[in-house]
Amino acid sequence: MKKGIDYIGVGVGGVIINGHDEVLLLLRKCSPEIGYWTIPGGSVEFGENIEDALKREIREELGVEIKIIKLLNIANHIVHAEKIHYVSPEFLVEIISGTPQNLETQSHSDMKWFSIYNLPQNITITTKVALDSYKALINNKNN
Repeated sequence: MKKGIDYIGVGVGGVIINGHDEVLLLLRKCSPEIGYWTIPGGSVEFGENIEDALKREIREELGVEIKIIKLLNIANHIVHAEKIHYVSPEFLVEIISGTPQNLETQSHSDMKWFSIYNLPQNITITTKVALDSYKALINNKNN
C-alpha cells in the first residue's frame, strides 16, 4: 500500500524566504504535479514528528539546516487527476547554515528564487496555499 494513493499521506513543506520577497522553489520531475514549481518538503515517515520531517526533507533536498519560524497553514493536497491525497502542514522556515543546492536531481530539475509577487503560473497546490498564507502574514504586519 502506498501513502497518498491507497490511504491519505502526510507531507510537510517549508517556505524559505530570501529577504522579504523572494521564495526558493524547486521544479518537480516526479508525481504529484510533475513540471510544477514547489516549496521544499516531502513525506512524514512513521514515528517522525512533522517538524523533524521538515528539517530532514530540507536537509536531504537542499543540504541546509533550518529553523522553523511558524506554521503558516495546513494544505489539502488533493490531485484528482493523479489520484493523490495528502494533508500537508506548511511552515515558514529560515536557513541557519549552508547554501541551498539541488541535491535531489532525480526529483527536481531546477531550483530558483522567485519574487513572491511574480511567481510562475505552474506552482503546486501546496505552494500556492503556503505562499498565500505568507503574503497575508506580511500584509498584516505592514498594516
